[in-house]
Amino acid sequence: MARPDELTFAPLGGVGEIGMNLSVYGLGNRHQGSWLAIDLGVSFGDEEHLPGIDLIMPDIKFLEKERKNLVGLVLTHAHEDHFGAIIDLWPRLQCPVYATKFSAALFEAKCAAERNPPKIPVTVVPSGGRIDLGPFNVEFIPVAHSIPEAHALAIHTSAGTVLHTGDWKIDPTPIIGPPTDERRLRELGDAGVLALIGDSTNAVREGRSPSETEVARTIAELVKAAKGRVAVTTFASNVARLRAVADAARLAGREVVVVGRAMERVVQVARETGHLDGVQNFRGADLYGHFPPDKVLALCTGSQGEPRAALSRIANDDHPEVTLNKGDCVIFSSRTIPGNEKAVGAIINGLVTQGIEVITDRTHLVHVSGHPRRDELRDMISWVRPQLLIPVHGEALHLSEHASLARACGVPKVLTCRNGDLVRLGPGEPGIIGELPSGRLYKDGSILEDSKSRAVVERRRMGFAGCAFVAIAMTEKGELAEDPEVDLVGIPEKNMAGETLDEIVFDVVVSTIEGLARPRRRDPDALAESVRRAVRGTLNEHWGKKPLCLVHVLTV
Repeated sequence: MARPDELTFAPLGGVGEIGMNLSVYGLGNRHQGSWLAIDLGVSFGDEEHLPGIDLIMPDIKFLEKERKNLVGLVLTHAHEDHFGAIIDLWPRLQCPVYATKFSAALFEAKCAAERNPPKIPVTVVPSGGRIDLGPFNVEFIPVAHSIPEAHALAIHTSAGTVLHTGDWKIDPTPIIGPPTDERRLRELGDAGVLALIGDSTNAVREGRSPSETEVARTIAELVKAAKGRVAVTTFASNVARLRAVADAARLAGREVVVVGRAMERVVQVARETGHLDGVQNFRGADLYGHFPPDKVLALCTGSQGEPRAALSRIANDDHPEVTLNKGDCVIFSSRTIPGNEKAVGAIINGLVTQGIEVITDRTHLVHVSGHPRRDELRDMISWVRPQLLIPVHGEALHLSEHASLARACGVPKVLTCRNGDLVRLGPGEPGIIGELPSGRLYKDGSILEDSKSRAVVERRRMGFAGCAFVAIAMTEKGELAEDPEVDLVGIPEKNMAGETLDEIVFDVVVSTIEGLARPRRRDPDALAESVRRAVRGTLNEHWGKKPLCLVHVLTV
């Protein structure tokens, strides 16, 4: 860092994308600096482009290198895209973790569901509280969002105050928790805010996000009007929505049955932390069949089409305890995350085919976003009046729209950046002054690999064009000891002329070996490469695709 008490910001995830949030703030000079990390989240793998990858996480090599100067990791809230990578990556950092009560409890429950999780101590901070972490004084400011206890963070430093909004919206009538703390945000603005690092998710949408109370009213009307069984699926972490569904069921004389482990876990944590006080007890899935159709409501996981989640199994008539029939109703009280459209569409089509009524936000107000639309962004800017605004948490279009809106609102400096950019916030002229190592880590089963992982690249190629396996046994004199073995996986059996590809490849392997000079036949590596090239070329000629080809040569 170039000058005393220079304050810097660098996104290592969550900019130019939605998900995988990780931000770092630095304070110090070129000889000595302290770093503060905000959130450590995941994105979810896409089977089409990343087959077999469960989760995507930010590469934290920079923070690993600076571990002795890392004063802490602070969580804005407990959504997976903000805290889902902690269990896997915290052992590399070993830093203190700070969160409010609900986030800490949900994290503890998440750890308890893992096999042999690391012991990660979390310090609980009260809502509205302040903590000193090295040269940073961090203040937790309550904001409305789609999970309990979301907070913006005011980061107070010798170089000025930064407001890191996290995920937020302005909801004057939230079902759970206080509204966004306008009074405190205005006070910050009066005292002077150096920079606002702000959520851009809904920057392309005019107006204001509707309130959770309006959604609750719609759900109550739909449940009351339903004649048969009702199933509601939503994000398990949206405790306000769970409360709204429970109230709707009670008013309609229905019992709530919770179906799905993630939903059960959140319900338990929400009860322990007081966010479901006064709500009736829910029933286990084993009691679902004991209630008449018009006296039961199933609260299900699976709003994103996850294949093993409750709703998918119910739609496939493959759930051991919960079934739906013609005339029943399913309410999708959620939005489909980009990339999940096919999976969700398949479930909806399956339900409709069975004569089940499906209700989504396409026709009814059964879901609202937890992020601010343009009028809310204008409000935040007018309250805080930052000298500098940096859009984060969004794809390129969202960031660009948020930046344009900020300029139109008269923010003196607006700066867009990418993951890895090191930004000077102050003192002096703000700007990008360098680049920190950044990238992605893939969770492949229980293994973490970087984005250049050979396994991922090869799996993608195998998914597109299959694999040819060839085993060859050679004598020390360079003669075939026995017939080669050929196994084609994921490759058609016959070409357009009806000829068997197994036999074609076998003939090519034999003719390639026989056509090589004896010294090359005695060199296993040279022989394997010649056969590999011949097999891929032949399959391309007969099929139009070049599969992976693995050749094993054994000398006997």
